[in-house]
Amino acid sequence: MTTALLLIAHGSRQEEANADLHHVVLEMRRRGRYAVVEACFLELAQPDIASGGQRCVEQSAARVILLPYFLSAGVHVRRDLTAARQLLAERFPQTEFLLAEPLGRHPLLLEVIAERAAAAEAQP
Repeated sequence: MTTALLLIAHGSRQEEANADLHHVVLEMRRRGRYAVVEACFLELAQPDIASGGQRCVEQSAARVILLPYFLSAGVHVRRDLTAARQLLAERFPQTEFLLAEPLGRHPLLLEVIAERAAAAEAQP
């Protein structure tokens, strides 16, 4: 079964703000765990979630994991992304769409925070 990873960020009108997600997509593609890795945005940037999901299906994904590139499970994740997952499932009934948890409380984020703090302390 071909599984796609669809990373979803909020989106910004500033392209440099969206560049982080594109970087993560490139790195996840290099890792090779998922046959398809795509980026999309909830709002303010393209592609939107519907287009991102369609791109995954067009690349023969039988399963698409929608992964919120968000720190918390606020209204966007619980309401908006849940609704987007439902719309994709209805539009492409032959494809399974799964909504992952946001990055939020993952223990590895504590390591990232500690590294960022240490780097700031080391600045002259």
